[in-house]
Amino acid sequence: MVEKQEQRLEGRVALITGGASGLGAEIARTLARQGAAIIIGDLNLEPAQIVADEILREGGRSIAVKMDVSSGESYSSAVQIAETKFSKLNVIVNNAGYTQRIEPMIDVNEETFDRLIAVNIKSIYWSVIYGVPAMKRTKGGVIVNIGSTGAARPRPNLGWYNATKGAVVTATKSLALELASLGIRVCAINPTTADTPMIDDLLAGRDAQREAMVASIPLGRFCAPLDVAHATAFLVSEEAQFLTGTCLDVDGGRAI
Repeated sequence: MVEKQEQRLEGRVALITGGASGLGAEIARTLARQGAAIIIGDLNLEPAQIVADEILREGGRSIAVKMDVSSGESYSSAVQIAETKFSKLNVIVNNAGYTQRIEPMIDVNEETFDRLIAVNIKSIYWSVIYGVPAMKRTKGGVIVNIGSTGAARPRPNLGWYNATKGAVVTATKSLALELASLGIRVCAINPTTADTPMIDDLLAGRDAQREAMVASIPLGRFCAPLDVAHATAFLVSEEAQFLTGTCLDVDGGRAI
């Protein structure tokens, strides 16, 4: 259920990529509760529409768009739809991500490597190419990139995935420096392993590994989607207006 909370994001229009499930869906619901209009971009339009309809039923504003974040044409279209439907775009959450099977770096095939780069890194490039001009038209905005604690404290056998998340952190800091003069803030959130369908697929039949991963987190559980959603809502709010280049670990203490 989408229940309205304090409307601290009233007037914001947010594009959430990978918003049909997991972290993205919870980010969309949370920002909508706080007053933002939401564009849910996802390769899978039907589940994205389900989330958008949920927001609409509870009195929020939302639309779903089919979106391939690795495609400039697709990203451009999503931004245009946001501006047409809601007259502006001033928040982008680059949440859509791709992972690999748990295996040594030397065994990862080129197709998987290229997809990791396209979804986890090139998507941020497209968000800048097409999102920043939209934010300039509204005299500012916020980009939040979803990284991973794997950027600073990688787990074994997820090497190329970890490498892309390291690039997310570096891109976030570089963009923060370059876009500050435009009134555009850029931050990242680095969750530890999140309790989503993706991790269930990744760890299927690996109960011992799941237990070991949980044991490595001082607070004793995986990251919940709502943990990341609350952090996102804070970073895009006025309460975080002096934060840029910030890479916030939402990790239960794992990076300590």
